[in-house]
Amino acid sequence: MGVAALRQGGEALEEADEGLQDGRRLRSGRSRAQIVSAVIELVRSGDMAPAAARVAEVAGVSLRTVFRHFEEMDGLFREMSEAVEVEIAPLLLEPYLSKSWKGQLSELITRRARVYERVMPLKLAGALRRYQSEFLMEDHNRFLKEERASLRAVLPSAIVSEPALYPALEMTTSFEAWRRLRQDQRLSADRAEAVVRLTVDKLIAGR
Repeated sequence: MGVAALRQGGEALEEADEGLQDGRRLRSGRSRAQIVSAVIELVRSGDMAPAAARVAEVAGVSLRTVFRHFEEMDGLFREMSEAVEVEIAPLLLEPYLSKSWKGQLSELITRRARVYERVMPLKLAGALRRYQSEFLMEDHNRFLKEERASLRAVLPSAIVSEPALYPALEMTTSFEAWRRLRQDQRLSADRAEAVVRLTVDKLIAGR
């Protein structure tokens, strides 16, 4: 066999090996996406800490595959967070219709009610592990910063600078207030939104 033939044979083996590796990576990526989707589905159905066996069942993968991907929990949480962010991004990026700050604040309340309903199960599940996960703690702090930034964007600077009024508005429109209304007081989403709206209206009355 000549040198050229040997070289061609080696190149063919390398290409075949690369093809196998690409196939494994694609299968691994699909499996991980299925696992992420399964965890989100289970958490939203009320299972805050789904067992690996249940995740495997819902994802349609082997228990061994779940354990392999669950070894890096922060990576899994990051992908869950990214998946949810993609889902709620259209709501967050939707431009306000009102030109007045009061109108925009009213729209913000409605928008947050919809977003909080989508993220609440996942944030509750994350809260169980936040102090054991660097990513979840960073994600929590980033969420708080984005909450403050979006509220500040619609309020006049005079209100933002008030030492009592602005923190009261921030607290009233926060996820934590929403969680308490929905989970602890067991209000419906509509009633919880009505409570937030009433409180905000009372706070800004006469402004």
